[in-house]
Amino acid sequence: MRARDWLDARGRAAWIIAMILGFVVFWPVGLALLAYMIWSKRMFSCSKRGTQVRYYASSTGNSAFDAYREETLKRLEDEHREFVDFLQKLREAKDKAEFDQFMEQRGDKSDTPAYPSA
Repeated sequence: MRARDWLDARGRAAWIIAMILGFVVFWPVGLALLAYMIWSKRMFSCSKRGTQVRYYASSTGNSAFDAYREETLKRLEDEHREFVDFLQKLREAKDKAEFDQFMEQRGDKSDTPAYPSA
């Protein structure tokens, strides 16, 4: 899991380099990495993984702290998901406003004749 998270933090290029090195060292390793990248959709969209981040840490032995940590991480993940959704809605509203403005300007131009009548 650490290696996967480390490669994810460095992006798609790190996964491709790891796959190439796997082919150079021992071809089944490279093939396994390629299959994993395709299966987990890391080949095409490494940045999309952020919407389903699930942090997992081993138990500290203190059950009260573990419960608090788990609750806090879940709350932070929910807030992150809500924030990402908010940003998406904001982008959609901005795009719609720009499109509506474009259509208004286009509509104004189509009302005037393109060629002066003689």
